[in-house]
Amino acid sequence: MENLTISQVSKMYGVTPRMLRHYEKLGLIRTSHREDYAYRMYDAEALRRLQQIIILRKLRIPLKQIATILQDEAQRESLLLLQENLAQLDEEINSLDLIRNILKQFVNRLDESIKCKTRFELLEDTALTEIANALSFPKTILKESTNMNDLNKAEQTLNKSLNVRILLLPPYTVASYQYIGERPEEKVGDTVSKFVQESKLYERKPDARVFGFNHPNPGILEGGIYGYEDWVTIPDDMELPEPMVKKRFEGGLYAVLTIQFPEFQYWESLSHWVDENPNYEADYSELGLEIMGGCLEEHLNWVHSAHMGWPEGGFDGQIDLMLPIRRRKK
Repeated sequence: MENLTISQVSKMYGVTPRMLRHYEKLGLIRTSHREDYAYRMYDAEALRRLQQIIILRKLRIPLKQIATILQDEAQRESLLLLQENLAQLDEEINSLDLIRNILKQFVNRLDESIKCKTRFELLEDTALTEIANALSFPKTILKESTNMNDLNKAEQTLNKSLNVRILLLPPYTVASYQYIGERPEEKVGDTVSKFVQESKLYERKPDARVFGFNHPNPGILEGGIYGYEDWVTIPDDMELPEPMVKKRFEGGLYAVLTIQFPEFQYWESLSHWVDENPNYEADYSELGLEIMGGCLEEHLNWVHSAHMGWPEGGFDGQIDLMLPIRRRKK
């Protein structure tokens, strides 16, 4: 297979360009420059490693452990790591079996109460409540899979229990900056961070928030070029230095899922959640992929971190994925 651009790889494997660059930054994959091309390219070896990363992430293996597995030629440490993950899953499965048995008893006793025309009170059943109180909630549910199709189905099953919340964003005045070119998220982030620090925005507006989105999305322009835009909320009367541009964001209703950077593969999970939701449906922008369908990525605590000069041991990199929605018509 010939070398591919970052936008081609992103589309082929369903991962965001930012995830790909983060994998590269961690040393999980390596890219190269072609003499007649300005942007980094992904060769067959990089694609092979990316496929391994994707499979391991679907198996809920953390990135730090994936780094060890990919570099472990003797594979002894890999075996220990996978055994540890398997043991954790076994504990969760045992807990789920117990939960299933309790629910089955609950159903049987409730059914018996209905037949006897009496009311079943869960809190009065000390046997059930004592067992239930001893349980901890499982984090994941994973069944044995034999191929990628089965693995994808298992992941979709897990994603049905996503902790999605519904959020109404009010209108905001924002300072905007867009950049089109290589590593646009980093170029935009550096510019907006400089603006936050020099304007002392956090002191003027401690509740300031930052939203970002692809503009334009990968695949819109030729040659693997795409762009990114950041909005940072500001006081209505604030004067902006170049290259920041003042805009008005009208707000709206969003389905929101919190992730840990850079787990942007959950965009697909959030989209599935909205598609299957009986009360809400997607309300994508008419501009479509030009602006990521109106979806937003809010970098939590970003303004404070930028104001403080990105200190060591600061806030963890949590991001809210925000998909625009509206109520379904009945």
